[in-house]
Amino acid sequence: MKVIQRSVVREMACLGLEFQVEGSVVRGPGTTAVAVREHGGHGEGHVDLGYVLRLGEGEGPVVWDCTAGLGRTEEEQLQNAVRMWRTTTASAVVELLERRGVHGEHFGPGAAGGVAGWHAIQGPACVFGFRSGPLGDWVAEHQLLPAVADAVLPYLTDPAVNGVKFFFGGREGDEVAEVRVNGEPVAAASAALRAMPWPRGERLAWVRSFVLLAADPEELAGIERLVTARRARWGAPGTALLRRWVRQQQQR
Repeated sequence: MKVIQRSVVREMACLGLEFQVEGSVVRGPGTTAVAVREHGGHGEGHVDLGYVLRLGEGEGPVVWDCTAGLGRTEEEQLQNAVRMWRTTTASAVVELLERRGVHGEHFGPGAAGGVAGWHAIQGPACVFGFRSGPLGDWVAEHQLLPAVADAVLPYLTDPAVNGVKFFFGGREGDEVAEVRVNGEPVAAASAALRAMPWPRGERLAWVRSFVLLAADPEELAGIERLVTARRARWGAPGTALLRRWVRQQQQR
């Protein structure tokens, strides 16, 4: 738990935000926080992280996401898992709160790249593995959400905010393609993702991407002001975070 919490503090600082450990959660600006819970049944290096938007409100939205990392030790695995989460999921949430176009792209309801009835925020994608260049180039040029929208819409059960995670890759003949909505796998959406013509190579390479769907971003305006005020104190993030997608060459 301590390794995960310290990693959350460090990774959120990369987004220009100050978080600090307070008991079982990592508190952020205003009413934001990150909660941690174990992810059962998947071995070491897996963890569930929940980005809490209104801490203290039992019905307040929480964006949950399971994440995993590679590494030689369990500590390295957990650190890389949190880094992967920050790059994709946390970036999308921060972009939802700030709406500055720094940490993700916005697509209005029904716009190309979006989905009907929801405001979509696409965070950066993590492309990692061996010889991942072709896969990364393909991801940078294609939108994933429209291809699975019909399968995803029935599972958007939260009236305020829903999270859609994409994980796919591997190598030809040994592929994985999974779409999760609010942490739960959606078989039809996963099948649609598998059917897309992303490059299959001879070496292992994967993509992790996260899209946040908000019914009304303006409802979070109070949180946004608190985050922006804290950011003014701590400064803006580095220009490296402006990239559309990020390649990460991890453990060999």
